[in-house]
Amino acid sequence: MKKIIILILAPAILLVTLTEEAGADRRRYSDRYEVRQFVREFAAEQQLNRAELLGMFRRAKRQQSVLDAISRPAERKLTWTDYRLIFVTDDRAMGGVKFWQENGQALHDAEQKYGVPAEIIVAIIGVETRYGKTTGAYPVFDSLVTLGFDGESRKSFFRSELKSFLLLARDEQFDPTQAKGSYAGAMGIPQFIASSYRAYAVDFDGDGKRDLFANPTDAIGSVANYFKRHGWQAGETIVVPARVETEEAKALAVGRGRQGLKPTLTVAELVATGVKPDVELAKDKVAVLIELEKVDSSEYWLGLKNFYVITRYNNSSMYSMAVHQLAQQIKQSYALAQKSAVVANP
Repeated sequence: MKKIIILILAPAILLVTLTEEAGADRRRYSDRYEVRQFVREFAAEQQLNRAELLGMFRRAKRQQSVLDAISRPAERKLTWTDYRLIFVTDDRAMGGVKFWQENGQALHDAEQKYGVPAEIIVAIIGVETRYGKTTGAYPVFDSLVTLGFDGESRKSFFRSELKSFLLLARDEQFDPTQAKGSYAGAMGIPQFIASSYRAYAVDFDGDGKRDLFANPTDAIGSVANYFKRHGWQAGETIVVPARVETEEAKALAVGRGRQGLKPTLTVAELVATGVKPDVELAKDKVAVLIELEKVDSSEYWLGLKNFYVITRYNNSSMYSMAVHQLAQQIKQSYALAQKSAVVANP
């Protein structure tokens, strides 16, 4: 009788054992088949030490805080009013003035070489890391492993970034297990993801290294290069306020979504539907109608090519507008500071 009971309970015991093992596999990445396959293929492709690479995955820790953070980005839940209050502030603008004063030559050189205004470069760095003060405390390797193998979406993207990050660490000669960044794997003063770092970072001070972690000159040149490579048009308008007078025009507006931000309609076509720019624009310019939702109303803007280029840094109309408005505030504050300095020291 006793033997029969054991046989009946055996499937249940086996089920518990398998469940525990599955849980252990989830915590220890190196034991998971998909991870071992990733390591095997990547090591062979790039001629890397497979055992060493697998050892890194063995030590990797699942970052639940990363999974939580990426599920609630500010661009998805905040109104424009609340979002603007985070980034377009007097404190951040004055921080930008100080950064500009400390790095004036590099900003001048970047503007001359790439055609990107100094205030835009400064504003990007200000929005991203408060001028290098908050570059992120998440372990980049663990974050990308977590998102690439346990994330709810975009796993292929994060696995691709993981490959880029490991190659970046090899090329730039730093320990990938020690690098810190944002929850999504962005790094350094300008918060470049690994693929962008490899493609757009420049050695702007000529010291033989592309250091975005601690070198503001390289960060400045790299941001400018990034924008130039994405089609920045020197001296062109970024965005202008507009009024929307018809339902047909409202239907063309792009809100907080990540799609539809690329300008496709000419100003003439938009005007024909009932869009009225507050600033005169060439009729053949292409633009996109942006709707920024506030608490109980909306404001409308026409974003041109350079507005779209800013969204290549972060695919959000609110982000692009915050960068633009902070840049204007920094530019005005910097001009006042320069004028005051001249008066004080004639």
